[in-house]
Amino acid sequence: MHPQVLSAIASELKDWHLWTGRAVVLAFAALAGATVVLFTWMTEHALATFFSQRSQLPWLPLIWTPLSAAAIVALTLRFAPGAAGSGIPQVMAALSPQTPPAMRSLFVSLRLSVAKMLLATWGLLAGLSLGREGPSVQVAAGVMHHARRWMPQRAQVSDHGLLTAGGAAGIAAAFNTPLGGVMFAIEELSKHPEHRHHGLLLAAIVLGGLMGVSAYGNATYFGVIRVQDLGWSLLGPALLVTVACGLAGGLFSRLLVLSLAGTSNDGLTRMRRRFPVRFAALCGLLVAMMGVATQGETFGSGYAHTRNLLEGQGDANPVSVLLKFMATWLTAWSGVPGGIFAPSLSIGGAMGHELAGLASYPNTPTLIALGMAAFLAAVTQAPLTSFIIVMEMVTGHAMVLSLMASALVASGISRLISAPLYASLAGLQLNRLPARPDQTTTGRSEN
Repeated sequence: MHPQVLSAIASELKDWHLWTGRAVVLAFAALAGATVVLFTWMTEHALATFFSQRSQLPWLPLIWTPLSAAAIVALTLRFAPGAAGSGIPQVMAALSPQTPPAMRSLFVSLRLSVAKMLLATWGLLAGLSLGREGPSVQVAAGVMHHARRWMPQRAQVSDHGLLTAGGAAGIAAAFNTPLGGVMFAIEELSKHPEHRHHGLLLAAIVLGGLMGVSAYGNATYFGVIRVQDLGWSLLGPALLVTVACGLAGGLFSRLLVLSLAGTSNDGLTRMRRRFPVRFAALCGLLVAMMGVATQGETFGSGYAHTRNLLEGQGDANPVSVLLKFMATWLTAWSGVPGGIFAPSLSIGGAMGHELAGLASYPNTPTLIALGMAAFLAAVTQAPLTSFIIVMEMVTGHAMVLSLMASALVASGISRLISAPLYASLAGLQLNRLPARPDQTTTGRSEN
């Protein structure tokens, strides 16, 4: 072997700062994944408890859900304002060049991770229409970012790299899909990749995802989607599902951006600004009424109902789909910490189920899968991440190209209707930064 190669190897092996830094990154990646596993366990048990209590007292959500929504928002505003909402915009705001390093704790920290876990779990215990996947991004990023306190000074892994790896590990662990976490980092978080350490950070993302796989196996929360041989008969129904989900997802994204920005002067927006706790109670009451009216179909994340559709044991109707759409929007608008990934998959799956009946297409699970990928891609405008997440649920590779095409087309349709959701909400998060002498309020990013 060439002497220069041997010298380079020896130099790297002797650099304890380098190896200590790598060990710290990987250790915190495993810890971040394990934290998301714990968060998953908490939310699953909370939602199961809600449905158990509801089966005994069907009217209970009409009292419990609005009171819980009000209490959650009150606690969030008082103790952890950075925990409100999804969590993905907070991580993107922390990664923004506009955020000074000393201000990143406004968006990501261990304290916010703990608050996010507790408050989002309470949200599902209340039956609100939210998911844990977006919050998992902020939770894991907060754990991973804490690693900087233990890094040697010469480790040369930046805060940006830690936040990106942590957020992506959160998605990977939440969905049991390390590949989905890597793609999420590329599509949404990593605007300034670190070429020197990209291998280490990718390893951290995969390790975080493997923690979820090790705890729950390769099973998915929506079950396994089994498809039959595909032919040209799929083209028309698939196009119908893709366009419908693209339009609905784009509308949902636009609705969220406009309502959360609070720029209009209607009565509800004024109420949200002046009396946020009362507004949250009103949103909680409306969500409870929708849930009672649909026999519980719109409560929670939507996992159970979508699984039943896939297994042919449930049914959906346009009214239930519309009410799930509204319940998810109201939950997000209320300010309760919670994400939209799982409800979006549920809405898209229900749309696919309904359109399969309308088009008389016999293999309903195929259109359910396409609807899930298309609606999620339209809402998030992250088509590759959406396609990979749904792909993990499909047996075999027969639908890979169909899912990819559906996600890309739906995302393209959504872009004609709405600005990118998470980038817009990240801009709103940046408005929370204190004004600096060289920066006025008008210079901050707005939507």
